[in-house]
Amino acid sequence: MQPNLSPAIQALSSEVIDQIAAGEVVERPAHLVKELVENSLDAHASEVIVEVSEGGRHIVVKDNGKGIRPSELSTALDRHTTSKILRTDDLWNLSTYGFRGEALASIAAVSRLTLSSKIEGEETGARLEAEFGRKGPVDRIGHTTGTRIQIRELFENVPARLKFMKSAAGEITAIRNVIKAMSLARPEVAFQMFVEGRLDLHYTSAAGRKQRAEQVFGITPLYEGRATRDGVTAYSVMGDPNQTAKTSKNIWIMAQNRWIQDRALQTAAVEAYRTMLMHGEYPFVVTWVETPPDQIDVNIHPTKSQVKFAEPSLAFRAVSASVRETLERAPWVQQILRGTASAPVVSAEPLPENLTFEGADLQKTQYQVKPTLQTLRDGTAQPVYQARVSENSVPLTVQDLRETRERLEAMGAGESERSLGQWAGLQVLGQANLTYIICQKREGLVFVDQHAAHERVLFEKIMQAWKNGHVEVQEFLFPLSMDLSPDKKEALLKSADDFAKLGVHLEEMGPQTIGVRAAPLWIKEASLPKVLDQAATQMVDQGGSFVFETYVGDLAATMACHSAIRAGQSLSPDEMHALLASMDEFTMSSFCPHGRPVSVEYGFAKLEKDFGRTLS
Repeated sequence: MQPNLSPAIQALSSEVIDQIAAGEVVERPAHLVKELVENSLDAHASEVIVEVSEGGRHIVVKDNGKGIRPSELSTALDRHTTSKILRTDDLWNLSTYGFRGEALASIAAVSRLTLSSKIEGEETGARLEAEFGRKGPVDRIGHTTGTRIQIRELFENVPARLKFMKSAAGEITAIRNVIKAMSLARPEVAFQMFVEGRLDLHYTSAAGRKQRAEQVFGITPLYEGRATRDGVTAYSVMGDPNQTAKTSKNIWIMAQNRWIQDRALQTAAVEAYRTMLMHGEYPFVVTWVETPPDQIDVNIHPTKSQVKFAEPSLAFRAVSASVRETLERAPWVQQILRGTASAPVVSAEPLPENLTFEGADLQKTQYQVKPTLQTLRDGTAQPVYQARVSENSVPLTVQDLRETRERLEAMGAGESERSLGQWAGLQVLGQANLTYIICQKREGLVFVDQHAAHERVLFEKIMQAWKNGHVEVQEFLFPLSMDLSPDKKEALLKSADDFAKLGVHLEEMGPQTIGVRAAPLWIKEASLPKVLDQAATQMVDQGGSFVFETYVGDLAATMACHSAIRAGQSLSPDEMHALLASMDEFTMSSFCPHGRPVSVEYGFAKLEKDFGRTLS
């Protein structure tokens, strides 16, 4: 008896090959729409219209692009036929979305497809129909310049694929996201989407990326930033920290104007907001990454939804910087505390009187009530207090009085009063529950979380000291030793220069041991092993995308939290004034480093309504 043999090796039929290819390229209706819209954009269309019905099983995509010659309609439905590349080298210098020559053939294999088109200058167009891969003849028809592709009965001949389609609503949402993404990629192109004959999306041609993002998402104002790292540029538009979601659905990444799914770059955007959002919150960010063509591979995924950067860390750093540097300017802050009444603020002249935050770790800073213009001119400003702290904390400093005097004297009285700090300009009424500073401004009451406010001030001071390279360190008589896994040890030593800028000086002590020769004054010796182990873990997990600045922010936030005044701590009026005044030094003073709001407003209009003093 002949033993059982494995099946013979044989060539697949063209029908099976086409369906396999279709399964990779056209996994769902949204992928089909993406491929067809990309073809329209490659044809230099200035307007693209998408019509969807029956949950995505019937689709029409039409454009006003250059069109297809009648003699090429049939060839366009063959596999691996394209006008976009000729040689292998062309893959590294792409200027088009398409390049594989697979999309139309794959779509035609799993649907009833009608392709009609006309090129400019021709009197008539042409049409070709295909039923599940079987092409019919080419007919001449009347047609406007451009291309129209109609898809009917998608996946009718592939029941297994049909079974895995999502609900009609789910498929429509996916298609809608494709149209949004393509419109973000190409703001100069107009897009329309119809669902069951009703207009669903309509984006007219936009002047630029920021305007397109505002158009697509209905969020205004948005803020924009740009950063370049060794030839890789990221341009980002973003919302203020109050515009958050519970998922990353509002983070859109474009690479070479392609919508991609890249968790590392999403993380870069989120990390930039790290000190402004609470855990589990995600920001609104749209980022466009541009790199030299030979530094990116777009041919690594069947649907081209992923790319590979030659230097992933450059893209990560560019995205992070484009968002972070914009947030540091905090352009939305001006509207948070508008209308504050003029009031004394805080200066930092050396003063003899002492008054301290009980139990707080403020350091070496002496405060007085900052005078108004008149008291500055006549010299009648009086000292209020000095705040002392331990040697291991971060100093709080404010603008020098002499500079303030010169600046104010150069202004008119009205302008100088308006220039006084917005936080210090609040009228302090008292303290509630030993936790909240109650303030008043023209429009209502402002409740300030004293811990969150002081935490933000300390965080900014730590980060400022690090960026300026003025980190005071303590050297250990004997280096602190740490045992780590080889990969963690290697990661830390590789970034030894970065750690040194932070004030942490590392050295190799053994095969799995590193030593710490010195550390910043503001970090406790006992916390160093945990801090360094956490940093090493992040570096190993993130690999080439690790950004040292992210670690610095985490550490600064932790130290600020441990050093700030606490809820339940009594503050004098002068201490409250000093804390508010110190917040005026920084633009990002509306949130603590962990993303909690520093203040909450309660308008007089609402108060009057609650007391029945108004009718509406």
